[in-house]
Amino acid sequence: LEHAQSDQREYWLRVLAQWGAADISVIPAMRGVPLHGTEISHFFSHEVAMLRMRNNLRHWPARLTKRVFDTLTAAALLILLSPMMLAIAWLIRRDGGPALFEHPRVGRRQKIFKCYKFRTMVVDAERQLEQLLQQRPELQTQWEKDRKIRQDPRVSSFGQLLRASSLDELPQLINVIRGEMSLVGPRPVVFAELSKYGHELDYYNMVRPGITGLWQVSGRNDIDYDSRVYLDSWYVKNWSLWYDLIILSKTINVVLRRVGAY
Repeated sequence: LEHAQSDQREYWLRVLAQWGAADISVIPAMRGVPLHGTEISHFFSHEVAMLRMRNNLRHWPARLTKRVFDTLTAAALLILLSPMMLAIAWLIRRDGGPALFEHPRVGRRQKIFKCYKFRTMVVDAERQLEQLLQQRPELQTQWEKDRKIRQDPRVSSFGQLLRASSLDELPQLINVIRGEMSLVGPRPVVFAELSKYGHELDYYNMVRPGITGLWQVSGRNDIDYDSRVYLDSWYVKNWSLWYDLIILSKTINVVLRRVGAY
């Protein structure tokens, strides 16, 4: 029940008690309230419950734990995957362009950094984007909404394979080791997208963006932007190392099934 439905709540509490219900669960309207590690207390005579919320990422031991876990795991993955990454880089460079694509993204505290990816588009993709949007106005709305285009004609055939398998994001392990990104975190965005975060922007600024995150295991590019913002802020408010491990494990399943990848 919502906040304004307290009369209905009291009615059903009375009715259920009369029916002999031994245990009754009340679900309060608390969308947006952090729940992980929350403690409850109350005043007996005033029927007031208080939730004591703990923002884990505001405490340095939690931030240190996350940073150490990110660095060690990213270093191990780089060593393990380096032969495959070198092979991918060699295949990309056959068209004469660079293997890596550097794109400015907004990091913690709105610090701009170069986010690394394997290049999946043709060499002159930026120039082609302007022409594409002018020739096909229907794509302009899609680009402004999601900063992506479904079935983008600028993506090479090998690039489509990299995107579908998410292998194009492997170079972001370098960003993790450099302290610019995290293994798990909010979706890395460009500066123009910050306005879409509204009041939730403060949560985004608190942490490093992630290679994967709650948004990715919840639908990835198939979910709307408002849902992405909500999931990003929920992750920050409820962070725990256990959640990171769960999201990483679910990411493997999402990548293998190619959910929302384009």
